[in-house]
Amino acid sequence: MKTFGDPPARSPRPAEDLSDPIEPFEALYRRKAPVWDIGRPQEVFVNLARAGRIRGKVLDIGCGTGENALFLAGLGHDVLGLDIAPTAIEQARRKAAERAVALRFEVADARHLADLAQAFDTVIDSGVFHVFADEDRARFVSSLATALSPGGRCFVLAFSDEEPGTWGPRRVSAAEIRQNFAAGWILDALEPAEYVTFRGPARAWLASLTRS
Repeated sequence: MKTFGDPPARSPRPAEDLSDPIEPFEALYRRKAPVWDIGRPQEVFVNLARAGRIRGKVLDIGCGTGENALFLAGLGHDVLGLDIAPTAIEQARRKAAERAVALRFEVADARHLADLAQAFDTVIDSGVFHVFADEDRARFVSSLATALSPGGRCFVLAFSDEEPGTWGPRRVSAAEIRQNFAAGWILDALEPAEYVTFRGPARAWLASLTRS
């Protein structure tokens, strides 16, 4: 669930968050590869995995065409990738078949993870949190909690307010991350990171969280 191209908004409902949450993302995947679909996993998650910080059963929310999920499944993790865009999931499934990697991809809304009726040890978010309007952020964070086992870890990679210019999605500040994950979470670390796109690397925040 990601979209790029509009100036960042600070209104209660930014341009990326529409009444139909599927259509803008579905349209992007049908038209061409979106700017975030770089054909490889984000280096942030590669480094987390190599450091042993991604463990057990993994949920990749907003998986797009599946590069992060495919990488983690290739390391032996039991992975479920979710995205709101059916075309993205079709492409992810095709990649999995072509590469002979065993994992599941499903169409789902990240605000309704309780519908999965499953608990995961690790959840990764590569550019989902930053697309939500203010009133949807609490729903999303609560949804995340339903998908994690107690003590489970969540890693959120979000576009940073320190990124210059006006391209890309709504920027997110460190204070906004702390505020939204204040209740029911332990913020283990919040550090500058890079979100790689076809336009090059963009400044991001990496939040490492534990469900308390």
